[in-house]
Amino acid sequence: MLQTISLLVENKPGALMRITGVLSSRGWNIDSLTVARTIDPAQSRMTIVVDIDPELRRQVIKQMNKLINVLQATDLTESLAVCREMALVRVRATAETRTGILKDAEMYGARVVDATGDGFGLECTGPAEKVEEFIDAIRNFGDIDVTRSGIVAVSMESRKLRLAPPIPAAAAGNGAEELPSC
Repeated sequence: MLQTISLLVENKPGALMRITGVLSSRGWNIDSLTVARTIDPAQSRMTIVVDIDPELRRQVIKQMNKLINVLQATDLTESLAVCREMALVRVRATAETRTGILKDAEMYGARVVDATGDGFGLECTGPAEKVEEFIDAIRNFGDIDVTRSGIVAVSMESRKLRLAPPIPAAAAGNGAEELPSC
């Protein structure tokens, strides 16, 4: 079963290697991995989708939380979360297929990001199942090249959101009470 894990990590060399090392050393296959800096350039957010037995899901989260550079590991598999993937698809188009390609792209909510006399560059964003269906539909028109982003996920559970704005440094020195971190 696929498990979706969200990790908040320190943006330091070796963090990705340690995390993927835990998974690969146990023989767990990574299906998707995305990582980018957060608003705070000292931190990154990772979304990892790993193929694992359901009874081992809690163990994975515990092991991730023990790693150096991991600030928080959360299982989003059955949580209220938004999960999206993006695919860039290049499709060759003839005069006969151009209209069909554009209709299918519109039907899946994809957009044309580039057009040439030879074909189109299309972008489709949504749940992984929708992206897969779009790729299958466009494949019917002939040769395609596909690049996928991997899953990006964000928890929508209110307990995980930072609801209070940060206190400016000047105010913190004036006896203002510091808010607890999440």
